[in-house]
Amino acid sequence: MPLVNLSNLPSFARLQEEGEAILSAERAQQQDIRELHIGLLNMMPDAALEATERQFCRLVGACNQIVQFHVHIFTVEGIERGLEAQNHIDTYYESFDEIQQDGLDALIISGANVTHAHLQEEAFWEPLTEVFNWAKKNVTSVLCSCLATHALIQKCYHIERTRLTHKRWGVFEHTVLDNNHPLVSDINTRFDVPHSRFNEQFQSDLEQAGLKVLVASEEAGAHLFVSPDGFRFVFFQGHPEYDAVSLLKEYKREVNRYIDGELTNYPPLPDNYFNPLCIAQLEQYKKHVESAVKNKQTPDAFPEQALTNHLDNTWRDTAKAVFNNWLGKIYQITHQDRRQALMPGIDPQNPLNL
Repeated sequence: MPLVNLSNLPSFARLQEEGEAILSAERAQQQDIRELHIGLLNMMPDAALEATERQFCRLVGACNQIVQFHVHIFTVEGIERGLEAQNHIDTYYESFDEIQQDGLDALIISGANVTHAHLQEEAFWEPLTEVFNWAKKNVTSVLCSCLATHALIQKCYHIERTRLTHKRWGVFEHTVLDNNHPLVSDINTRFDVPHSRFNEQFQSDLEQAGLKVLVASEEAGAHLFVSPDGFRFVFFQGHPEYDAVSLLKEYKREVNRYIDGELTNYPPLPDNYFNPLCIAQLEQYKKHVESAVKNKQTPDAFPEQALTNHLDNTWRDTAKAVFNNWLGKIYQITHQDRRQALMPGIDPQNPLNL
């Protein structure tokens, strides 16, 4: 269903070029179609800021409910920004004050980069918890990704994340653990999910706190889990929103950090991501870079374009299905809330069987 371009965000022009249905705010006002207002709190670093906008908007726009999706993008203080990214935010993003005034039906909170051992030491911790507190009282459902998941689980359930011995990085097979939950209705029972993190909150700790784990991986741990009520808070430890090239771009940034002297060791390849042809090419490039660095020469450019056509996306369809289930339930709940507001005598008991 169509996305509504509320602020002439450049990402919407990109999405429209890809074939997504995008309406101007003026055109949307002329259509007699229900609206759902979805917030996107984008905390990703500058290099991934606009890509994250597009990734989550694609998943929202893929929902098959007959509704206009008004996506309200904002961020919080305490995240270091370069001039270009800050200008982008100042020009196209809404403020949290505006978000609170206008209200939301649902909220998505992205991951973020961190610089401290404990999340509560991050400069964005207090602004982020302010958003949490408001959303808990005012938003039908909140969906958290990666770092946002770790932060909200820590705040609400007092489970701190654990530092892993090595980065959980790559594409991992996952299994649905509860086929009856509406969020995983009619999806593949086995599917892949990308992960990119140094920390984890473990399935046993989550379940002991009363959270319901719906999807998990033997290698990567719990991925999709929900608050005890089954729907108010939805958590991802992985990145189902990622494009096929997202891990490639991350790997390229890590290689460039090694070239620039920020890393002492050449970065390992993401697990289960590159095919044998790509691996052979990247191993050859690694030898070239290490030789160039040793001899204080400038290495050839990273072969990004040559690798792109060999990448598979083995998670997007399932991610779309989960988002469709999530937004579909929000559609039902908000529709029921509106009916009750118009007809106060109606008092259905748990219409979503959650």
